[in-house]
Amino acid sequence: MGYSEMLLGLVLLITLAATSTAQPATVAPGFKCNTTKATCHSLIDYVSPNTTTFSTIQSLFQIKRFHDLLGANGLSNSTLPNETLKAQQRIRIPFTCLCENGTGISNRSPIYTVKKDDTLSHIAAEVFSGLTTYQTVALVNGIPDPNKIEVGQELWIPLPCSCDEVAGAKVVHYGHVVEAGSSVEKIAMTYGTTEDILLQLNGIVNASKLLAGQVLDVPLKACTSSVNSSSLDYPLLVSNGTYVYTANSCVKCNCESANNYTLQCQPSGEKPSSNSSWSTCPAVRCGGTNNLNLGDVANSTTCDKTFCAYAGYTKDTILRTLSTESTCPAGAPAPSPSGTPGSNTPNSDASKIGSQGKRGTSRPRQRLVKLMPISGTTTMVGSSEVIEAQAIKLAFLQS
Repeated sequence: MGYSEMLLGLVLLITLAATSTAQPATVAPGFKCNTTKATCHSLIDYVSPNTTTFSTIQSLFQIKRFHDLLGANGLSNSTLPNETLKAQQRIRIPFTCLCENGTGISNRSPIYTVKKDDTLSHIAAEVFSGLTTYQTVALVNGIPDPNKIEVGQELWIPLPCSCDEVAGAKVVHYGHVVEAGSSVEKIAMTYGTTEDILLQLNGIVNASKLLAGQVLDVPLKACTSSVNSSSLDYPLLVSNGTYVYTANSCVKCNCESANNYTLQCQPSGEKPSSNSSWSTCPAVRCGGTNNLNLGDVANSTTCDKTFCAYAGYTKDTILRTLSTESTCPAGAPAPSPSGTPGSNTPNSDASKIGSQGKRGTSRPRQRLVKLMPISGTTTMVGSSEVIEAQAIKLAFLQS
C-alpha cells in the first residue's frame, strides 16, 4: 500500500471517529408513548452514587413540593429535608411526563446548570446516575458537539416515561432501575404485571439480555377513583403505597391495595398552594343522611360501605361525592333497606353514587355519581368501572 493510500485511510478513520463523538444520538430519548401531546404523572428510580439528603435530591430534580417526593415513596410527612440517604440507596422521583413523536420524556425538567469541569458524559452517567445518556442530552438540547458545553449553560435532562394505557388500563409508568441479579420474571412478579408486557413495552427480544442499571418501563396499577373527567387533576393516577396532594394541596389522596385499590382522600390540613387563588382550603362535606366530610365513612349494619369521596376540583371549587363499596360475599344479593346507607331506593343519597370499588370477586355495577361542588351546584355523571388486576407490592427505599 502506498503512502497516499495510507494517508487517505487515516483521514477517513479520523473523520469517522470525529463524527461518532460529535453527533448526538438519533434514537428515541424516552420510553415508547403513542398518546400524542399527553402529559401525566410518572415515577423513576434514582440511585445516588454518594451519600446525600432529601433536600439535595429535591433540588437536583427540581421537585417543587417536598411532600411530593415523600408521597412518591410512601414516606411519613414527618420526614425532614436534611435527613440522610446512603450511597446507592434507591428513591423514586415524581415528575410530569410529556409524550411527543412516539416517545415520552420529562416535560422540560429537570434543568441542570453546567459547572466547572463538567462533561455531558459525567452529567448523564454520574450526576443523574445513568437515567439518561450524554447523546440524549445533546439531542434534546440541540447540541451539535457533545464535547463542547460551557459553564453556566442550562441543560434539560430528559427522563424516560410514558402516558400510554397498558392492556386497556390507565397506569402509572415507573422507570425501574434494574438491580444486579434481577430478571424480567422477578420484576414482573414484584410489580404485578407480566413478562410479555415488560418485554413488549421495552422492546426486549431476549429476556436474558437484561442488564443491571438498565431503566425499565414498568406499568403500575393505579387506584380507582371518582375523579370527574372535567377535573383539573384528571386522570388522578396514584399507585399502590404512594400518596399525592391535589386540589391546590388541599386534599391528600393515598392508594393502598388493602383498600381494594380504591383511592382514599381526605383534607390535607395544609395551606393552599402559593399559585392558587384560594386564601384558605374550603370545607368539603358530602352531606346526606350522615352529613359526611371528605374521607368519612358512614356507620352501616349492611355489607355496603358508604363514604364521602373526592371527585376532583376546578379553579373555583372542590368536588365530592357520596360513594359506596360493597363488602358482601361474592354472589350475595346487594342489601337495600329503605332509608339506610347503601340503599338503592330513589330517595336515598346512596342511590346516586358511583362505585369506586367492590370487595370480593363480583364486578362493580355502573352507577351515577352525585357531584357536590362547594358552590352547591349538583351534576350527574357516570363513574368508571373498577379495573380488575392483581395486587402490586411496591419495593421502596432499600439500604
